[in-house]
Amino acid sequence: MRRSVYIFLIVFTLAFGNLPAAAQTKSKTSAQKCSGAWTGVVTYTRTQNMSDNKTVERVSGRGRDTTDWQMKYDYKASVSVVESPERNGSSIGKARINHSFTSIEKISAVERNSCDQGKTWRDMRGESISRTETSGSGADDANVTVGVNSDGTYSVSVGIPPIKGKTSGSQSSSYSGQCKPKEGKNLSMPPTETTIEGNSLVSDGSHRINPSDPNRISGTFSQTFQNVTETITWNLQKCGAPLRLIALDFEDMKFPNWNDWKEISEQKGTVDGNFVKIKAKILNASGETKYADLKFKETYKGDKWDGGRPDGLLENGEASVMIEAGEEKEVEIVWDSSGYAWFDDGRPRMLQRIKVELEENGKKVDELTKNLKVAPKPVVLVHGLWSSWLAWEPWQNILTMTHSYDWKAFPVGEKPDKGIMNTGGAFLSTDPTNSIFENSQQLGKYIRYAQEDRNAWHVDIVAHSMGGLISRHYIHQFMPPNYEDGRPQIAHLVMLGTPNMGSPCADVMNFAFESLGKNVEAVRQLRQDVVGDFNRVNVNRKGVKFSVLAGNPLPTMCKTVVWNDGVVPVPSAKWKIKDNAESKNIHTDLTGTADFSSFVKPRLAIGPKGDHNPAVPDLPNYPGTIGQSFASQFAFSGTGRGPSSDNTDSPAIDLSANRENLDGDLRPSFAKAVKLPAKQTIEIEIPVEKAANFGLTFMASSDISATLIGPNGAVEAKNLAKTPDANAWFRSMMVNRPVETGTWKLRLVNTSERELEAIVASWMNAI
Repeated sequence: MRRSVYIFLIVFTLAFGNLPAAAQTKSKTSAQKCSGAWTGVVTYTRTQNMSDNKTVERVSGRGRDTTDWQMKYDYKASVSVVESPERNGSSIGKARINHSFTSIEKISAVERNSCDQGKTWRDMRGESISRTETSGSGADDANVTVGVNSDGTYSVSVGIPPIKGKTSGSQSSSYSGQCKPKEGKNLSMPPTETTIEGNSLVSDGSHRINPSDPNRISGTFSQTFQNVTETITWNLQKCGAPLRLIALDFEDMKFPNWNDWKEISEQKGTVDGNFVKIKAKILNASGETKYADLKFKETYKGDKWDGGRPDGLLENGEASVMIEAGEEKEVEIVWDSSGYAWFDDGRPRMLQRIKVELEENGKKVDELTKNLKVAPKPVVLVHGLWSSWLAWEPWQNILTMTHSYDWKAFPVGEKPDKGIMNTGGAFLSTDPTNSIFENSQQLGKYIRYAQEDRNAWHVDIVAHSMGGLISRHYIHQFMPPNYEDGRPQIAHLVMLGTPNMGSPCADVMNFAFESLGKNVEAVRQLRQDVVGDFNRVNVNRKGVKFSVLAGNPLPTMCKTVVWNDGVVPVPSAKWKIKDNAESKNIHTDLTGTADFSSFVKPRLAIGPKGDHNPAVPDLPNYPGTIGQSFASQFAFSGTGRGPSSDNTDSPAIDLSANRENLDGDLRPSFAKAVKLPAKQTIEIEIPVEKAANFGLTFMASSDISATLIGPNGAVEAKNLAKTPDANAWFRSMMVNRPVETGTWKLRLVNTSERELEAIVASWMNAI
């Protein structure tokens, strides 16, 4: 039976009397071209969820009855509002209705009783479950009314007819512990035809017509009473094309469940690298079957910088569809958002504008545009030795200023319950540390946290110092296989001053610590042989892109003439990583804004046309034996800066097999630990034998100044407090000329208000 949709339109001249003449003329012209019937979609939903959970003690005092009742009611009707065949200004509604009702009651009883007059006691139990279900679906005509008032406000009402459904039920019971066994029962009621009552709702009349677009109305009204929530949503148009777009929506997958699609909220958006399902809904408001083509595009209209660029078709962004008379149909494509947090020139893109065009017989008949916010991938920040998440504290501000607050930093350890690494505590601490294995497990937990917090399928990592080794270990040992999109969990690992081949200063100072009876695990883990063992095992990059920045401000370190950052030689940082560059900053300053802007950001801010595929694996290249020092691999001259920053592979250094020779080569000739009281100066006498050159390395707070004085009393070198050189972990001073046997002095000045410690080691014949 057809129920007419009564459209009550009251003239609203008062509301729109001050419109421009052109707008008024356009409205009159439109009115002459159409019958005035409203067409579109009205959706009505009614939901109710109730529960009752209670426990009642039995009169006997020896038992209790527990009742658990759950009821759920879901009703939805989608009404296509189309022009009547008579084309006389009236409309008809065609409703598709789905109904589901479930009621489940579970009663559990227990009482402690005796079957032998109180000699022994037992629990006697009984349980019953009653279940009732009513479901149905159908299609019928429906009533829709639009009433427009003189002040421009309007109300929308919908009346849904009853439909046929089926009711079924079941009841079961079971018993245990009774003196005389009692058999449970299972009863079921076969599906029985029933009538599902219709529903209706009228909006509150508070919605107002937009004067600039008086022929289109959309909105939502909802009310709740006694656990029942009713909602009506409408999208209606007058004088609209018979075939048109009525909705454009976005979904992405809820991490970690592939194909678990969820609607994307406008405020949160999605994350760069996520797959997005773009869904366009089409309405055929005519009385005949229609054939249509859709084109999904990115559009720049309205953009401050690129507003003049033409629209671009999204990959796989075309579809064709057949729509029956009065039918609404949804068409979807899956779009790869990789790169859409940025423009290709590195500028931040705050939102992506997606447009869908609807064509009939090769002619565009409608279009819809909707904004989608795409945030950059979260950045997991991995600290190095003698450090914590606080080393990265400024980085959230750096990311916010570079893109927006949607570019999130996740420094490992900021939320200890999500994962925390122990890399040696405070500087020079002798406290136990976690192994790289243990720290990489904590890193994995934090990556997972970042993904769940941001619903991001992929992350980037920026790692400082030993954090790069921890990240490499995680990638090789623990990173899961590529996701269904063929890409790794970690898109890019950016390392800053990572000792990928260890540090000669770690060897020198580890010997010094051992000779002084100290065990500093953080230094031992940087020894060249220890890292050499690490490199032979952890070789699989699993498609993760690797980049490394090496600091090169210092020309010597620990019996080795090689450009370095105070901790890591340039060749060690570059290792065999093709994408490398150099910085004039020392080790602890590589996490600053200058190196972020020049090195880190260009590797993370990759636009849509950039390379988002996994890295192509390199062929293994692990030479068995190399020389005893970095100098034997990389020549140094007084005018050069060490190895260049091109993209050629550096050879891998394996020193573990040559530890015996290395011990003699890098063992210090003198070592001493001293305590410096606040604001005090001490002098350490250092015996020196005849040698081609002489130097020393000391580890101390940047509040300590050091002056090296020769046998004749002349100042040979300085490393002063609060200078950039003082921030290096391994502070080296070298006299690059032949020296005679004698006694040198190292003057140490504590400029702070607290007692400080210094560890000093000297060496000769640097190469």
